[in-house]
Amino acid sequence: MVKITPDPPDIHSEPSSKRPDSKKLNETAEQALDSPPPSTKQESQNRRGHLFNVCSDINTETLLANASEDLLSISAIAADLADDVDGSRRSKALALSRMADGVHLLVERALDHLDEPEMAAIFAQQQRRTC
Repeated sequence: MVKITPDPPDIHSEPSSKRPDSKKLNETAEQALDSPPPSTKQESQNRRGHLFNVCSDINTETLLANASEDLLSISAIAADLADDVDGSRRSKALALSRMADGVHLLVERALDHLDEPEMAAIFAQQQRRTC
């Protein structure tokens, strides 16, 4: 009978100078896992006192579009929760859903106004202040 698959290589047939030192590998792996990730001084200054940070180079339309999607998600979660509870908890969940819907409408209106000349002037003024 012919064997189709070859035998696994004999790892001990290699010269000992070419075999990795398992103790050294383990020590290196432990050091890598124990050390904190590298960070720059600028990064630590930007994060001081802030749990979340929004990149300063993201345009207003992108920010509003993401806010709009998040508000829709919040509304859907609250409406789904309202289906599972009764009484005052249901009223609170529905109120959250409706409030998120209202804020969503405000954000959508702001998105509609982004192309107006007045908004372009405001954005240009803001850009001059930050630069």
